[in-house]
Amino acid sequence: MERTILKSVISSLSEYVQGKEKSIELTLITLFSRGHLLIEDLPGLGKTTLALAVAKILGMDFGRIQSTSDLLPTDITGLSIYNKNTQQFEFYPGPIFNNIVLVDEINRATPKTQSALLEAMAEKQVTVEGKTYKLPRPFFVIATQNPIEQYGTFPLPESQLDRFMMKISLGYPSRQAEKEIIIGGSRREVLSEIKPILSKEKVVEVQEYIKDRVYISEKVADYILDIVWATRESRYLDSGLSTRGTLAITYTAKTRAFFEGRDFVIPEDIKYLSKYVITHRVIFKPEYENQKEEVIRSVVEQVPVPLV
Repeated sequence: MERTILKSVISSLSEYVQGKEKSIELTLITLFSRGHLLIEDLPGLGKTTLALAVAKILGMDFGRIQSTSDLLPTDITGLSIYNKNTQQFEFYPGPIFNNIVLVDEINRATPKTQSALLEAMAEKQVTVEGKTYKLPRPFFVIATQNPIEQYGTFPLPESQLDRFMMKISLGYPSRQAEKEIIIGGSRREVLSEIKPILSKEKVVEVQEYIKDRVYISEKVADYILDIVWATRESRYLDSGLSTRGTLAITYTAKTRAFFEGRDFVIPEDIKYLSKYVITHRVIFKPEYENQKEEVIRSVVEQVPVPLV
């Protein structure tokens, strides 16, 4: 039943985020894999609309953080303010305490502020003034960033990039989709009309089902490890996948299998997702910086595919 509902979620979202069906699918795969998503693209291509629409259709709380050079860590996590009436400090939670958090233009924030997200993304909690607060379930960060060449940006460090399960790019819409936007106008203003198809409790239930019930055989597990070790030994890379990267491949492949109506992973699931899961996690040798996707495709294609 849940698979049918997920297909209807993708179909419904396509009405509001025109021409981005694959981006919608990858966003939902990341969410149901209990990961976080990084979208690198130019402004004005629908990143905020996508995040809002996903939150609405899944019945989740939504928070937005606009990154600027003067954004402080407490603007993300919240802070304690002294109450004169009670003569005590009271904690006021920041926008990170939502189910879906859009961190817009994350690389315009300073490294110190970027690091405020690390504990939240990895541990699903934040620590403020020595006290730890649990974040709501499900918890999903969608961060957007401008291309690094743009003025006033701070590149994300490897430790933070590794915490994003996938990195995607929306790209320009097709000519036909953009024509429909011209004629019918942007769908952004009608997002408030979206009725939830799933509840946040159901999302958690599906996440747990995928984690516990979608099967990975030993052959497929070895195939994942073969790819991981191929990145670690590649002559094109200075640094290969971490163990967190290995798990990211595993979790997203299981979710993709579930989306395709299977309770088991096949090699095609891994190949389909590889460039979105691997490319931002490895360090390329300088001479291959402009050929990242081609390098990853070559590394994956050279690994023998098992018969399953």
